[in-house]
Amino acid sequence: MRFSTTPIMLAAAPSVASALGTLGFALGAKQPDGSCKVQADYEADFDAISAASGSQVVRVYAAGQCNTAQEILPAAKAKGFQVVLGIWAYPEESYQADKAAIVEFSPGYEAQVYAVAVGSETLYRGEFDGAALAEKISDMKAATPDFKVGTADSWNKYQDGTADPVIGISDILYDTHPRTAILYWRMQSGPRHQQRYKYFFDDINQAFDHIRAVAGDSTPELWVGETGWPTGGTQYGAAVPSVENASRFYLEGVCGMVDTDVNVFFFEAFDEPWKPDSIGDDGSAADETHWGAMNADRTEKYDLKCS
Repeated sequence: MRFSTTPIMLAAAPSVASALGTLGFALGAKQPDGSCKVQADYEADFDAISAASGSQVVRVYAAGQCNTAQEILPAAKAKGFQVVLGIWAYPEESYQADKAAIVEFSPGYEAQVYAVAVGSETLYRGEFDGAALAEKISDMKAATPDFKVGTADSWNKYQDGTADPVIGISDILYDTHPRTAILYWRMQSGPRHQQRYKYFFDDINQAFDHIRAVAGDSTPELWVGETGWPTGGTQYGAAVPSVENASRFYLEGVCGMVDTDVNVFFFEAFDEPWKPDSIGDDGSAADETHWGAMNADRTEKYDLKCS
């Protein structure tokens, strides 16, 4: 895989950004016991995220699930946060439920809605082709004309042209990197994040380069929409889940991207012990209960401030 000579740069600086890239966190809609969060839970989440990292933006995946939009937007207003509201775009009933929740509960909270993400890795999973996903995005843009609307998908679906129909109509795009493919075993020794995460950065660069080439002057705002490292659970190849390794990836990889003007959502803010056992694409166990930067009780595992 080539290492792009084009530096990773933001296409457009978001309103919450400083001179560096913006750091955000993916946030689950359920409490550790699996019950749905309510406004007070989100407020406590926001207090913990802000205190630990300084971040004030989160990404949620399904606005209608657990009454997420209804509960999180008042909490965001109370705590000065912004939220990317997700739409689970497939199947159709999920799309309609999440769309309806955003349309119903966003009025009065326009300042709290950072953007709307229609779908999460739907192209990667083959649920839509680019044209079909573009239709969904256009439909959502018509329903919420005051919000930035786009999608989140795997970097290779941007790089290989699958997402080309989506690029021209999106205000914002999230380039997700498979959470279980941080490619620890491909990291190289060398200076901080310039060599150690060469292939990781290269994948992102290839996706962003292709988006810019297709979009030209109308390039949408770009984010790394999902990346992280577990502190426990399943080992993936030579990638070992541990607090030490997660901390190093956060410092060198995530903060390294933020240092070079890249917007990043870390997956995820808190452990989610309620999640059932799952199976990865290769048929192996894929534990998703220990991906939090913080424990389920909102205590820190390691330093989350990027300097």
